[in-house]
Amino acid sequence: VQLQASGGGLVQAGGSLRLSCAASGRTFSDYTMAWFRQAPGKEREFVAAITWSGWSGSKTNYPDSVQGRFAISRDNAKNTVYLQIYSLKPEDTAVYYCAARYRSTLDIISTGGAYWGQGTLVTVSS
Repeated sequence: VQLQASGGGLVQAGGSLRLSCAASGRTFSDYTMAWFRQAPGKEREFVAAITWSGWSGSKTNYPDSVQGRFAISRDNAKNTVYLQIYSLKPEDTAVYYCAARYRSTLDIISTGGAYWGQGTLVTVSS
């Protein structure tokens, strides 16, 4: 599956942003999707996941660090997963990557994706 992330940009602290990741090449609904981010000089970090449709009805998961500010959703008809980010903080500045793994549980959080998008840069100014 090919993934194309978009929607990043320069945003002021406190603002909102919606990232999109369009998938092609396979049956999108069979893929658990996730977003990760990597800030300059830091390791890649998991920020959101949503399981494939056949497992727990598309269950979502977030780390405590973003719970309540990040919302992941998917539109299987459009082969797209979204990441809505509210109340942006300067520490949210990073390159955001979408990832996919076929019929995965939330193990994608630790294993990462089998497929990765190219990343989209989010810069939050204070």
